Amino acid sequence: MTRKRRRLALLSLGLVALGGATALVLSAFSDNLVFFYSPSELAQKAAAVDRRVRIGGLIEEHSVDHTGDGRGVRFRVTDGKSDIAVVYDGVLPDLFREGQGVVAEGKLRGDGTFVASTVLAKHDEKYMPPEVAEALKKSGHWQEGAGPGGPTRGAAAAPVAAGR
Repeated sequence: MTRKRRRLALLSLGLVALGGATALVLSAFSDNLVFFYSPSELAQKAAAVDRRVRIGGLIEEHSVDHTGDGRGVRFRVTDGKSDIAVVYDGVLPDLFREGQGVVAEGKLRGDGTFVASTVLAKHDEKYMPPEVAEALKKSGHWQEGAGPGGPTRGAAAAPVAAGR
C-alpha cells in the first residue's frame, strides 16, 4: 500500500468513526428531548401517546382529589381554553393548591389522562414558569402584577419528583 492510500484509508476510517459518534450523540439527545405544551396545544396537536412531554397551566378550581393512601392525587390543569386530567403518585410541593401555576412532566395515556412523574410548583407569589406565562398570555388569562394566588412573572421553579 502506498503512503497516499494509507493516509486515505486512515482518513476514511476517522470520518466513519466521527460519523458514528455523532449519530450516537444525536440519538441520545433525541431520547431526552421533552416538549412543552399547554392543555389547548396538547388537544390540538395530539402529542404522541407514551412520549415524554411537559404540560403547564393553572390547577383548576375544585379539581384536586387526593386518593386514600395520601400520596396519589388527581387534578385538572387548565389554560382557560382547555383542560386536561392529571394523575400523580408522589409527594406534592407545599405550595401546590387550586388556582396556582403548575408544570407537570410525564406521559399522555391513550384515554387522554396525563400521568405525571414530576410536578413543578409555583415558587412564590412572584413566580410563573415562562412557558406557562406565555400560554396564559395567549389565552387571555394573564394578570400582570397579580398578588398571591394570581399568575405573575418570575424566574425559578421548585422541582418535586417521585423518588428524588
